[in-house]
Amino acid sequence: MNFAFTEDQVMIRDAARSFLAEESGSAAVRAAMSGEHGFDAGVWQRIGSELGWCGIPVAEEYGGLGLGAVELVLVLEQMGRQLLCAPYFSTVCLAANLLAQLGSEQARRRFLPAIAEGRLCLTAPLDSGVEDWHEAAALVQANRKGEVWTLSGHCPRVPDAGAADWLLIFAWVEGERLPALFAVPREISGLDIKPLEGWDATRRFSSISLGGVTLPAEDRIDDALRLEDGLSRAAALTRLAIAAEQLGVAQQCLDLTVAYTATRKQFGRAIASFQAVKHRCAEMMVRIEATRSAVYGAAALAAGGSTTDAQAIECAVARTLAADTCFFCAQEAIQLHGGVGFTWEYDPQLYFKRAQASSHWLGNADALRERIARALLAA
Repeated sequence: MNFAFTEDQVMIRDAARSFLAEESGSAAVRAAMSGEHGFDAGVWQRIGSELGWCGIPVAEEYGGLGLGAVELVLVLEQMGRQLLCAPYFSTVCLAANLLAQLGSEQARRRFLPAIAEGRLCLTAPLDSGVEDWHEAAALVQANRKGEVWTLSGHCPRVPDAGAADWLLIFAWVEGERLPALFAVPREISGLDIKPLEGWDATRRFSSISLGGVTLPAEDRIDDALRLEDGLSRAAALTRLAIAAEQLGVAQQCLDLTVAYTATRKQFGRAIASFQAVKHRCAEMMVRIEATRSAVYGAAALAAGGSTTDAQAIECAVARTLAADTCFFCAQEAIQLHGGVGFTWEYDPQLYFKRAQASSHWLGNADALRERIARALLAA
């Protein structure tokens, strides 16, 4: 397998790096964090309409660019480096991913073109400590009467729910073996969205309560024939997206640390010249490069049309390694910045909080290792 980037992929990576460095620097992130919805609407509009990033994983038949997982990971790594505040992850990596993997043909034609054009913001549950959407669906019940569905229950954690036009909600239907997927408009009676306060202010979460929300039959959007396989593929690709962001976070932690230690002096010398500091930075770099290989290897496998089981294992491995590396590098950045590392004025604390928060999305490292072991032992 050839792991070298193509010329087009290098252009995508470099364009993402340049744009995000300009539009999502430290000052911009801090300003967005304090805004009403937690992101700059102007930057989000440019991402969707001008750059076309929302269409990267969307098939050409639905108005997207029809690119693969590698191109998406290239952009997500740069988003992680800059802690981009925008509903890109929720719209593209969660909602569009779910629609593509398990949505009905009608639902895909209904939503994907608008997502690809950057005209629509969607989201889906991303609970901490929940390994897959089967568990998330257990909190919501759906009942059908005639041509109307009624949804009742709650979703503890949904990213960017306050800004989303539609929410994709999993629910259990009595007598069915797998959870059903519903599209719920944000402005509908019976839906209550409450913002949550969390460690990571760069990605807003809300809790969702559904008090007898009624939907027409067409708003059940899953395809029964694709549901089981689609749930597994969607979860794998979401883990890969999280891993790509975590890789970017780890890389930026190293970059910030190298820059700081080169200017911070003790005993008349820059602390970057001390052997102990060099060794710790080198350990960060080694872990990052190993993680990069795992993440892009999983992306290449996904882009190559691998089996669902193989994709699930490789993406879980990449996500596990990325979570460990991200936390290690964020922790080292705090330590090597000394007493200022966790102060508000310096950025390492922002990356440390993202590392902590993201380590629990769709399974923590220990839970995923158990999942990987079970799959390998059963093979």
